[in-house]
Amino acid sequence: MNKEEIKTYIPHREPFLFVDEVLEFEPYKRILAVKTFPATEEFFKGHFPGHPVVPGVILTEALAQAAAVLLGASVAKNENAEDIVGCYLMGLDKVKFRKVVNPDDEIKLEVDVLKLRSKIVTFKASAYVDESKAAEAEFMATFY
Repeated sequence: MNKEEIKTYIPHREPFLFVDEVLEFEPYKRILAVKTFPATEEFFKGHFPGHPVVPGVILTEALAQAAAVLLGASVAKNENAEDIVGCYLMGLDKVKFRKVVNPDDEIKLEVDVLKLRSKIVTFKASAYVDESKAAEAEFMATFY
């Protein structure tokens, strides 16, 4: 799934669109997406001068956006689904940052659905650079 198709499933747009491509997708189960933050991103000027690092909150947002693509694409492919516009993040748990993510690193965003009840979804998500886990989190979202 390319960036233009991703935009059909979530409302985020540049400069706050943090999913470049979807490599794997299983409706209501999992998604594997990719994001690369080029060295020209504005936030690198202040985080941190002389040693730029992708902020943890941005990495967490990228995981949440990958989850939103998973939900949006799942609903779009389900003819019996209610008319759902998108989802809101409800909470974050067990967030851990394990490796520094540098400009131009290719980040793999892996998100799995843990639980789906009514309009509440619980996810487990991990971000990888090369084969090393850079971040992980569990979070909840709701459809609207």
